[in-house]
Amino acid sequence: MRTPQPQEARCPGRDRRARKLTPRPGAPRVDSEWPPTTAVVGGGIAGLAAATVLAERGVRVTLYEREPALGGRLAGWPVHLRDGTTVTMSRGFHAFFRQYYNLRELLRRTDPGLERLTGLADYPLRHSGGLRDSFRRVPRTPPWSALGFVALSPTFGIRDLARMNPVAALPLLDVRVPDVYERLDAVSARDFLESVRFPEAAYHLAFEVFSRSFFADPRELSAAEMVLMFHIYFLGSAEGLLFDVPNEPFPDALWEPLAGYLRGHGADVRTSTAVENIEPTADGCFDVTTGGEERRHDTVVLAMDTAGLQSVVSRSPRLADAPWRDRVARLRNAPPFLVSRLWLDRPVARDRPGFLGTSGYGTLDNVSVLERWEGEAHRWAARTGGSVVELHAYAQSEDAAREVEQKRLLAQLHAVYPETRAATVVDEQHEWRADCPLFPVGAYMDRPTVRTSDPGLMVAGDLVRTELPVALMERAATSGFMAANALLDRWGVAGQTLWTVPDRGINAALRGLARWGRNRQTPAPRPSNQVP
Repeated sequence: MRTPQPQEARCPGRDRRARKLTPRPGAPRVDSEWPPTTAVVGGGIAGLAAATVLAERGVRVTLYEREPALGGRLAGWPVHLRDGTTVTMSRGFHAFFRQYYNLRELLRRTDPGLERLTGLADYPLRHSGGLRDSFRRVPRTPPWSALGFVALSPTFGIRDLARMNPVAALPLLDVRVPDVYERLDAVSARDFLESVRFPEAAYHLAFEVFSRSFFADPRELSAAEMVLMFHIYFLGSAEGLLFDVPNEPFPDALWEPLAGYLRGHGADVRTSTAVENIEPTADGCFDVTTGGEERRHDTVVLAMDTAGLQSVVSRSPRLADAPWRDRVARLRNAPPFLVSRLWLDRPVARDRPGFLGTSGYGTLDNVSVLERWEGEAHRWAARTGGSVVELHAYAQSEDAAREVEQKRLLAQLHAVYPETRAATVVDEQHEWRADCPLFPVGAYMDRPTVRTSDPGLMVAGDLVRTELPVALMERAATSGFMAANALLDRWGVAGQTLWTVPDRGINAALRGLARWGRNRQTPAPRPSNQVP
């Protein structure tokens, strides 16, 4: 199978200031006579990214995934509805933003034109008090994006603007990694916004929606993560806040084609195979144990969620070193979240958007009308005359009663889309999960990096500290590429070119203003739990 070559000169999006990170020069492939072997543990985005780059360059890859399907938190699985239809259930809606350069480069392996993604026309937000925001008409290029949002948003009145603290807001104008963490990791997202004195309506309608996309309460989320997010999606990138979504369920659109691609490059893809422990050997290799079977690999990439990583590391007492194992043990998950997917016997109103972010509707964070963009849901709705609606509730209380929360979400759907009160729920599926990483105040330096103390052991995933301006799914893909590149560099093989949004503010005058503000402020104190 032909390996697509990186388009070194091509800007991956519309932002001509996107940052290119070229790997070290090297051979195109490993020695074919004695190729090294790598165990990639975890078949989510990070693991698939690492496995793809390694397999393309001739490394003998074994990909271990404990679940029956690939995709990690974007996996899908079949469920049977009461009407006899087999459909795909998942953990819910995910937005593929245009600045997800590395994730999109991974998907281009099997979909060069990204034809299996479709763009949604808007990113609308709605508050229960009647306020609405939209990003469809907001300019995409900073600083006009910020000015346009303020001008078009009903949440920024003249009095609101007059009482804001512009000096406190200056960090938003020139975000650099890791500087943003050195200054703001000790502050909560909520406290930062209060220091800026953002209008309360703007906070609830826009910024709370953004911060909760990390599945965390703003009072617990690091302000550095939130400010970095503003930079990536709004203030530092010219890609804008509109996004794409897969036009079929995740397995069909994304992961089954990529699994075939990996097998075509000689990778051994093992689903339903949980890694129990990993034992370093005296000769620098690793014995990987799964269900009583042990296989030796030259190198390992750990690309699991927090609980999975902690489980394997706790059963592998000689892996890396003790300080690293302690840091892994201290990682935390975000609070639980609920995804409710409802099959209704009648359609929602025609003018309802495919996705709507909400605030002020209890625990409801967003509503998706799947038949607006997903082929499988569209076919069911066309056949039955109904609708497929999905509801998300992030940052649930640990002791929340699931059935109670499911009923509350349905009630809030009726408040947001009143026509659904007359609809009958002909089928429903609910997912209650608590496996997304938490980025709490003061914990940045305690997060694992891609490299470990063992040169043959790498870590990848959205929980990893990359020192690059990436987040969420893009952090997963980027860290997977970085893990593969680090191993390939050992063998003298060129890795994957990486792209990120600009690593600083887009406007020189605004960057100078931000530097002036930094000089006026004292850095935030380093939290006591950080590792020097």
